[in-house]
Amino acid sequence: MDRPRVLLSEASSLTAREFVTVLGQAGIDVEVVSASSLPIARFSRWCKAVHRVQAPSTDATGYLHAVDALMASGRFVALLPTHEQAWLFAVGGHLLPNSPVAVASAEAFDRVESKVAFARAIDEVGLVQPAWHSVQREEDLDVLGFPVWVKAAFSTAGRGVRNARDHAQALAAWRELSAEAIGEVMVQAPASGRYAQVQGLFDHGRLFAAAVSEQLAIGAGGSAAARLSVDHPLAVDALSRFGAHLEWHGGLDLDYFHRDGAPQFIECNPRITEPGNAAAAGVNLPRLMIALATGDERLPETPAITRPGVRTRSTLAIAIGAAERVGTRRAIVAAIGRAVSRRPPLQSSTEVLTPVVADPPSLIPLLIAAASVLARPSNVTKLAGDIVRSYGSQRTRSRPSSRRPNATRRTSQSPGRYESAVQHECHPGAPARLAPQDHALTHWRHSRQRTSVSTPLLSETVGHAGPGQRRAGAVNRADRARSSSTPQAVTSAECAQAGFRGTDSRLVQQDGSGR
Repeated sequence: MDRPRVLLSEASSLTAREFVTVLGQAGIDVEVVSASSLPIARFSRWCKAVHRVQAPSTDATGYLHAVDALMASGRFVALLPTHEQAWLFAVGGHLLPNSPVAVASAEAFDRVESKVAFARAIDEVGLVQPAWHSVQREEDLDVLGFPVWVKAAFSTAGRGVRNARDHAQALAAWRELSAEAIGEVMVQAPASGRYAQVQGLFDHGRLFAAAVSEQLAIGAGGSAAARLSVDHPLAVDALSRFGAHLEWHGGLDLDYFHRDGAPQFIECNPRITEPGNAAAAGVNLPRLMIALATGDERLPETPAITRPGVRTRSTLAIAIGAAERVGTRRAIVAAIGRAVSRRPPLQSSTEVLTPVVADPPSLIPLLIAAASVLARPSNVTKLAGDIVRSYGSQRTRSRPSSRRPNATRRTSQSPGRYESAVQHECHPGAPARLAPQDHALTHWRHSRQRTSVSTPLLSETVGHAGPGQRRAGAVNRADRARSSSTPQAVTSAECAQAGFRGTDSRLVQQDGSGR
């Protein structure tokens, strides 16, 4: 009997690689589209083909036509968005007549794609978030006191978020962002507690699957290189209410800081991200996405929720994170050793990114990336240089404007002394060049890519940075360090013991490296 087969919307992100693992282990083969010839998802026995297509950042309509032509072959049961192509599929759905795919409406995306829109939507639902205020004049900068985050509605790779410790810094940030950004600017107070994530699948506003996890180890750019599934019913309830309010369809992710499970929401990703921990904890989100897209299987009547206490790791992400955080060969080797030997806090953890025993080809990107950063730890910045080429120029919204769209903004401009603020990057973006015949696609913004770095031979592997962002890693680490202030007992102690750090500021700052 032939195994079912799906098509993934890209192949360079950590999420795509974890989709391949989760689906392959469930008996489902995968093919992928990619602008790169050597994306990380290629190196898997479950990945049967890589189809070269136009980068959506340069030709969105061409990309959509290419994807739909593949789907028209009849080989695939569903099209799964693994990154910000979810927005593109929503807006360009009329160009995908042969593609079963489950995404929310373009109108729903409008409610969450910018940081300002997301903050307003959170308030509408009555969920908890750090205090925020729209900035219309200089006096508005002082409303929340200091320190404060100054945030553009849309930005690229964290360039639209600044941490200001006083009025002078806030004023400089406001002027800079107002000159460069699209949309209004806001200020927001820092969050506190530990960093966690709740994500789920919706069937036209009804939550039917959810996964909750907490960060155990830090990857590049602040990404979660290891996770622990947790029991946070308040977060699941909040996700359910938020999705119902938006009448959401498909995957939705909310990031938050918490104290004892009480969340303060800081970020929204309108898609499923890195599903490995959820699958290990009993909820196979990619497989449920197929069921949602095809309607061939009955969806759970009550939400399927991950069981707590399951630990997963991504050794490659941990190695890259160590290179970025400490920058020495000894630290990289030690980080890999801790991951492979599963020392606390990674005891009993399962490898979800490069499971070399079950999937031997996945060893190749691990060896290439490890060799690169061991040979020259500073390569971790260079490895980030190609991030936008394969999938980095992602979602934008259709927004009629008399203003001429800017050229695609690359991340070559260093953030300088300001921080990129991983914690506050909801939906950054800058316009990119698209086919003029499709007005619905004329403002396709770059989106935050927290988990995507390139290697010399692999397009994007782990962690986020941009071309020339020499300080991006340290900057991102400092951001979340400043956003959190509450020490936690068990997990944080384990993290400190093993050299891994949670988002507790005292632990984060103990070695002076930020994270």
